[in-house]
Amino acid sequence: MPTLSSKAAAVTIPKFINSPKNLGQIMTNSTQTLDISALPHYQKRRFVPADFDFYSVEAVVGLYEKLRDRSVLSADELQEWLIDRSEMEAAFDQAGSLLYIRMTCQTDNPDYASRYTKFIEEIVPAVRPIEDQLNQKYLSLRQQFIVDKKRLEVYDRKLKNDVELFRKENVPLQRDVQLLSQEYQTICGAITVNFQGEERTLPQMAKFLQEPDRDIREAAWRATAQRRYQEKDRLNELFDRMLKMRHEIALNAGCRNFMEYQFRSYHRFDYTPDDCKKYHVAVEEIVVPVCEKISARRTSQMGLDQLKPWDTQVDSLNRPALKPFSEVSELIAGVDKIFSNINAELGAQFREMAASNLLDLASRKGKAPGGYQNTLSEIRKPFIFMNAVGVDDDVRTLLHEGGHAFHAYASASESLYPYRHAPMEFCEVASMSMELLANDYLTEFYSPEDRTRSCYSHLEDVIQLLAWVATVDSFQHWIYENPKHTAAQREEKWTEIYERFGGKFLDWSGLKEFEATLWHRQLHVFEVPFYYIEYGIAQLGALQIWLKAKKNLPQAIADYRGALKLGGSRPLPELFAAAGLKFDFSAATIEPLVKAAQAELGL
Repeated sequence: MPTLSSKAAAVTIPKFINSPKNLGQIMTNSTQTLDISALPHYQKRRFVPADFDFYSVEAVVGLYEKLRDRSVLSADELQEWLIDRSEMEAAFDQAGSLLYIRMTCQTDNPDYASRYTKFIEEIVPAVRPIEDQLNQKYLSLRQQFIVDKKRLEVYDRKLKNDVELFRKENVPLQRDVQLLSQEYQTICGAITVNFQGEERTLPQMAKFLQEPDRDIREAAWRATAQRRYQEKDRLNELFDRMLKMRHEIALNAGCRNFMEYQFRSYHRFDYTPDDCKKYHVAVEEIVVPVCEKISARRTSQMGLDQLKPWDTQVDSLNRPALKPFSEVSELIAGVDKIFSNINAELGAQFREMAASNLLDLASRKGKAPGGYQNTLSEIRKPFIFMNAVGVDDDVRTLLHEGGHAFHAYASASESLYPYRHAPMEFCEVASMSMELLANDYLTEFYSPEDRTRSCYSHLEDVIQLLAWVATVDSFQHWIYENPKHTAAQREEKWTEIYERFGGKFLDWSGLKEFEATLWHRQLHVFEVPFYYIEYGIAQLGALQIWLKAKKNLPQAIADYRGALKLGGSRPLPELFAAAGLKFDFSAATIEPLVKAAQAELGL
């Protein structure tokens, strides 16, 4: 969730946290229920009452109306009004974040589910019309008083867009779509697989795809695919309901389709759907041939005629799977050292998260899939959620989410609430860069040989991600440009697009029904539609930082952190420029970066 402005509080780290032993104890003792009662607010409240109940519709509406109805008679009073709005919105955002975190940490807890449902069903819809009124009030006041035009340029642009897009009749539809997203989380969180005599979560099953024994891999893959396939009809019906509501939301707002609506809703002012389609073409021409080389080398090294879906994660030279850690405490201690090697202040921030119990990392039954970082907007601290099971990807995931956390720390001093959250395209630069910058320090987990294995595997993933982004993004463009399609047509189109961007390099014979529903695993399609091109744009930014760091790591980190500190206060191209990066995802930028990665891989 997004995170409004003031002076940064110094990060204070208890001295005992510097001990790896104590750090491990802290991580082992982490709980499943986030409790921030012991953590201080970033600053004392001045507008919101100290004991305010954000879970009461009447109280929340009354607070918003109080701000709406306040008289503003000067530029100074407008600044004060903005500060109070920021405080209120940050506190409200944090209340919702806490409910979301608890619900995803324990999807099988009916109390957490019902509290989150009530918030989405009753409180958020009650606030949205008043938010629109606040936006209109602000834009009217901006015409009356002289303020810093450049300072508020981005804020003004967003609010003007939001006022133009808002329709009261969309509030209940948006509520219902969000509740369907919760249903998706519940369905996926409840999926377990009985394998080798034990009930296992999906992340736990993924470990078997790294087993050298091909029969075990195939059995695990088939068991997982068949269990997911049992939910096919439920997920298709769920998505059809989402699709219908989203199309109606778009039409209500005067948009041609939901793609146009969502681009505006995401404040994508600096690129268009046509730019995304040019990215698709560039990826097909530049990236897919490199993906083919990666697949061909893997096929040859494994001594196979063709790769099957269960052959993509295992080491191609039949070495045992990388096992970076056994316990979550080891994962945290190792990543702490990596961050500290990259930059001492980043390491200190990560240790503060550990000490504050702002991490929930282990996989368990009833936990929602995937991983995320969520900023608790009032205390201005990040929280990280993931499903660690002891594989190499867990290290990368924590490095990635750690990058998001550093973004939250860097922009915490910003007084304007929306400016504490950058555009998603730059947020992902923060996270993806950390994955690449960590490469030289992975010996915290591995021998030098295994470090090289991990780095090569990750670079292959980077290249293949660029193609996967094109796959998911192209699929979503088709979905919302053709909103009356059937589930069968959707499966057919998915398969066509998937194979266009590299799926054809796997042998899916006898497995076509599983190939056609692979998209069910991509939670973004269900929960945050069109949030995926960001990963491609950001990966290109991260590759640029990686190449800069090879020449001068301290300077690359200084530029990186300086850009993160800007939060969302400047337009997207300026954020990239502040980090010394080109904001461009055309063939001209893609080709040299992919060639650099290709050379590193010896392809």
